[in-house]
Amino acid sequence: MLQETLDDLKRMNKRQCLYQALSFGMIVSSALMIWKGLMVATGSESPIVVVLSGSMEPAFHRGDLLFLTNYEEEPVRVGEIVVFKVEGRDIPIVHRVMKLHEKGGDNSTVKFLTKGDNNSVDDRGLYAPGQLWLSKKDVVGRARGFLPYVGMVTIYMNEYPKFKYAILASLGAYVLVHRE
Repeated sequence: MLQETLDDLKRMNKRQCLYQALSFGMIVSSALMIWKGLMVATGSESPIVVVLSGSMEPAFHRGDLLFLTNYEEEPVRVGEIVVFKVEGRDIPIVHRVMKLHEKGGDNSTVKFLTKGDNNSVDDRGLYAPGQLWLSKKDVVGRARGFLPYVGMVTIYMNEYPKFKYAILASLGAYVLVHRE
């Protein structure tokens, strides 16, 4: 099979190679445009996330794909599932809002406390040192829908880098060789 692929590449002239490269570029740029469009439409810096742990079971399982929105005018509510980032951590966390804390005054602020449904304690141990509550600026988005287990491919690709490279190499070879 590899020999056939190499033979196909040798038979392609420069115009066909350029066409294949442009087609690949169009696919990549289209995916980026769709992602940016979703960011604008949902108000979230990450409109789609994968649940990476079992801390939200039974509501969400490891590998579930979540669809997020993060509209500025919507207040945070108790019971809502939010995705948030904590200073010093790269990976966002998916947990439920357990308590609200409002400070009165002219510019009232709302802070909140989260907890995973499957966890025995709240998330204060996950927050940045000295941080007791989250604020709206920490929220990446709020869960609006999900597809069960679709994100397992992402988890496998992160846990098994050889699997990731094999998929990427296969896709790259397919784009280069496919002539339609």
